[in-house]
Amino acid sequence: MLANYKILTVTHKSTNLKSIGDFVIKAADEAELKSRLEAIKSQFQLDELLYLPTCNRVMYLFTTSRPLDQRFISSFFKHINPNLSDTTFGHIDEIVDALEGAAALEHLLDVAASVDSLVIGERQILRQLREAFEQCWQWSLAGHFIRLAYQQAVAAAKAVYSNTRIGEKPVSIVSLAIQKLLKTKLSKSARILLIGAGQTNQLVGKFLLKHAFTNVVVFNRSLGKAKELAGMLDGESFTLDLLPSYTAGFDCLVVCTGATDSVITPELYTTLLQGDSSRKVVIDLSVPHNVAEAVVENNNIHYIEIEGLRNMAQVNLSFREREVKHARNILIQYLQEFPALLKQRQLELAMHRVPTEIKAVKDKAINEVFRKEVEMLDGQSRELMEKMLAYMEKKCIGIPMRVAREAVLAG
Repeated sequence: MLANYKILTVTHKSTNLKSIGDFVIKAADEAELKSRLEAIKSQFQLDELLYLPTCNRVMYLFTTSRPLDQRFISSFFKHINPNLSDTTFGHIDEIVDALEGAAALEHLLDVAASVDSLVIGERQILRQLREAFEQCWQWSLAGHFIRLAYQQAVAAAKAVYSNTRIGEKPVSIVSLAIQKLLKTKLSKSARILLIGAGQTNQLVGKFLLKHAFTNVVVFNRSLGKAKELAGMLDGESFTLDLLPSYTAGFDCLVVCTGATDSVITPELYTTLLQGDSSRKVVIDLSVPHNVAEAVVENNNIHYIEIEGLRNMAQVNLSFREREVKHARNILIQYLQEFPALLKQRQLELAMHRVPTEIKAVKDKAINEVFRKEVEMLDGQSRELMEKMLAYMEKKCIGIPMRVAREAVLAG
C-alpha cells in the first residue's frame, strides 16, 4: 500500500511564484472547487485525494495503483488548466515533482515540518495542511489512508518544532521591525502614524493590534485602504495629501509606500513634530527609503530601516537552516514508523467485519441451532448463558485483533 501514495507538486524550487498559479485549480467558490476535485478523483481513478494550495506551492497528494508516468502527469495538469502552453508541457518534468511511495511520504513530512518551505520554520504551513485535510475529509475526497499519512506528518512536525530551534529567530521583515519597536519600550498609548496602507503596513497593523497599541492614525493615497486598515485598529484615517496639515503630533512613524522619492522630507518631519523635541521611533520599510537621510541625521530618532532588518533576517534564516539537519533526524524516525502503522491500519480494515460476524454466529446459535434447548431454560439459567456468551463474544473479538497487532509490530 505504501507504493500507492503519490504526490504531484509544483513549488518555489522548480518555478517562479507567479507560475505556480498555473497549476492551481481555479474555482469561483467552494462548491465549484469540490466539484472539480471530485471530477479529478473520478477521471484519474484516484482512491483518495488531498489538495493543498499555498502562496509558494501546490500539492496533490493521492492514493492510486496507477504509475506516475509522463502521460499521466501531462493529462492530469491538462485537466487542471487546459490553457497551459505547449512550452510548459515540454518542460513539465522540470516543473512538476512526481513522488511515489516512501519519497511521497517523506515530502509530506518535510512540508508539514516546514523544512521544504520558502521560509524555513514558518508554522503557517501546518495550519494550511490541517485546513486542506479537513476540507477534503469533509468532502469525502480523503479517506483513512491519507488520514494516516496526514496524522503522521502532523505528529512529526510537532516533534520537530518542539525538539529543534527551527522556528526561532524571526525572519519576517515586519516581525523583526515590530520586535525592535517593542524593545524601545514605547507606551501602548503612544501616537503611531502609519504612512501607507499596502500589504506591508497591513501586516504591521496586525502586529500593532496583537500587541495592544491603541492610538493609530493611517495616511494613504486612497482613503478606502486607509479606512480599512484604520478600522482594524479602531483608529483614524486620512488621505496622504492631508499629512502636511496634521498637527496632533506623533511618537512613532511607520512608513511604507510605493513612492520612489522621499515622502518624509525634513520640512514635513519638522511640521509633524509640532515643536516636540523628545526622541521618536521611525520605521522605514520602503524600497527605496521614504524617509530622507537628512531627517535621520538631524533629528533625535531611533531609526529602524529595511536594509538592517534584511541583514538580520538573513542571519536568522541561516540559523534556521542549520537546524534542518536536526529536524531531518526526527523526521526519519517518523518515516521509519509509518510502514508498521500502515500495516496495522490495513489489518484493522481487513478485520473490521470480525465483530459483526462473531455476533452473527452467537445470534444464530441462540435463535436457530440451539433454539429448542434455549427455550427450555429458566430465566436465571438463560441470563447466565447470555452473560457467558457475551463474555466469549468479547474475547473472541479481542484475541485476533491483539494477535494481529503483535504480529505487525514483530514483523
